[in-house]
Amino acid sequence: MEAPYHPPVKRSVEVAGHKTSVSLEPLFWELLKQAAEAEGIPLNALVARIDAERLEADSPPGLAGAIRLWLVSRMYQ
Repeated sequence: MEAPYHPPVKRSVEVAGHKTSVSLEPLFWELLKQAAEAEGIPLNALVARIDAERLEADSPPGLAGAIRLWLVSRMYQ
Protein backbone atom coordinates (compact mmCIF):
# COMPACT_ATOMS: atom_id res chain seq x y z
CA MET A 1 0.00 0.00 0.00
CA GLU A 2 1.24 3.48 -0.84
CA ALA A 3 2.06 6.12 1.75
CA PRO A 4 -1.17 7.70 3.05
CA TYR A 5 -0.12 11.23 2.09
CA HIS A 6 -0.94 11.27 -1.57
CA PRO A 7 -3.28 13.52 -3.54
CA PRO A 8 -6.61 12.09 -4.72
CA VAL A 9 -6.69 9.89 -7.79
CA LYS A 10 -9.70 10.18 -10.10
CA ARG A 11 -11.23 6.91 -11.31
CA SER A 12 -14.31 6.11 -13.28
CA VAL A 13 -17.00 3.99 -11.63
CA GLU A 14 -20.45 2.93 -12.74
CA VAL A 15 -23.39 3.76 -10.48
CA ALA A 16 -26.95 2.81 -11.46
CA GLY A 17 -25.87 2.27 -15.06
CA HIS A 18 -24.12 5.63 -15.35
CA LYS A 19 -20.39 6.29 -15.40
CA THR A 20 -19.12 8.88 -12.97
CA SER A 21 -15.72 9.95 -11.72
CA VAL A 22 -14.72 9.73 -8.08
CA SER A 23 -11.56 11.24 -6.61
CA LEU A 24 -10.13 9.39 -3.61
CA GLU A 25 -6.69 9.12 -2.11
CA PRO A 26 -4.95 5.81 -3.00
CA LEU A 27 -5.38 4.59 0.59
CA PHE A 28 -9.17 4.89 0.28
CA TRP A 29 -9.17 3.19 -3.13
CA GLU A 30 -7.27 0.27 -1.59
CA LEU A 31 -9.62 0.07 1.41
CA LEU A 32 -12.63 0.19 -0.91
CA LYS A 33 -11.19 -2.62 -3.03
CA GLN A 34 -10.58 -4.71 0.11
CA ALA A 35 -14.13 -4.05 1.37
CA ALA A 36 -15.63 -5.13 -1.96
CA GLU A 37 -13.53 -8.30 -1.96
CA ALA A 38 -14.51 -9.05 1.65
CA GLU A 39 -18.19 -8.71 0.73
CA GLY A 40 -17.74 -10.74 -2.44
CA ILE A 41 -19.11 -8.05 -4.74
CA PRO A 42 -17.62 -5.93 -7.51
CA LEU A 43 -16.26 -2.54 -6.54
CA ASN A 44 -18.89 -0.79 -8.69
CA ALA A 45 -21.66 -2.64 -6.83
CA LEU A 46 -20.28 -1.50 -3.48
CA VAL A 47 -20.00 2.09 -4.68
CA ALA A 48 -23.61 1.90 -5.93
CA ARG A 49 -24.76 0.64 -2.54
CA ILE A 50 -22.89 3.43 -0.73
CA ASP A 51 -24.40 5.93 -3.17
CA ALA A 52 -27.94 4.68 -2.51
CA GLU A 53 -27.38 4.83 1.26
CA ARG A 54 -25.99 8.38 1.12
CA LEU A 55 -28.97 9.62 -0.90
CA GLU A 56 -31.25 8.55 1.96
CA ALA A 57 -29.49 10.93 4.37
CA ASP A 58 -31.17 14.20 5.35
CA SER A 59 -28.17 16.13 4.09
CA PRO A 60 -26.24 13.77 1.79
CA PRO A 61 -22.51 14.33 1.34
CA GLY A 62 -20.83 14.05 -2.03
CA LEU A 63 -20.08 10.54 -3.23
CA ALA A 64 -16.34 10.68 -2.43
CA GLY A 65 -17.07 11.93 1.09
CA ALA A 66 -19.73 9.24 1.54
CA ILE A 67 -17.23 6.55 0.51
CA ARG A 68 -14.65 7.84 2.98
CA LEU A 69 -17.24 8.01 5.79
CA TRP A 70 -18.55 4.53 4.95
CA LEU A 71 -15.03 3.08 5.05
CA VAL A 72 -14.19 4.71 8.38
CA SER A 73 -17.52 3.68 9.94
CA ARG A 74 -16.92 0.11 8.72
CA MET A 75 -13.72 0.01 10.78
CA TYR A 76 -15.74 0.63 13.97
CA GLN A 77 -18.47 -1.96 13.42
